[in-house]
Amino acid sequence: MGDIDFCSEQSEFILSDQLKHSDWLVELIAHHGFKCGDLSVIFCSDEYLLKMNIEHLNHDYYTDVITFNYVQGKVINGDIFISVDRVEDNAKEFHCNFAEELRRVMAHGLLHLLGFDDKDEASIAAMRKGESHALKMYK
Repeated sequence: MGDIDFCSEQSEFILSDQLKHSDWLVELIAHHGFKCGDLSVIFCSDEYLLKMNIEHLNHDYYTDVITFNYVQGKVINGDIFISVDRVEDNAKEFHCNFAEELRRVMAHGLLHLLGFDDKDEASIAAMRKGESHALKMYK
């Protein structure tokens, strides 16, 4: 089995229950027929992720998650960058707690590595279904 690493860049955020979250992500990966390789989940500030969005994707706007895919066959390798600031704002906007919204965004990033996208209405619907299922898997 690979390794899931949680860290922060330009953020004081530290994920609680890292082992529980790691087990959940590994279970989600296995549920989709993949194996866990090396996966990093990096919690950062809005400004840090905005800079990455501009530099790497040519998108000049804030976002909650950017995923870098290094998947090799059925082995999930990648980096998931999450703006803690966006997650806080999303939680308020969607009337849910921060921890739940954080897990939704983590699942969203992982689902991108599992082959999901969100480019059109059908793929967005599949992504939302995948996120909902992932949230139910968290124990």
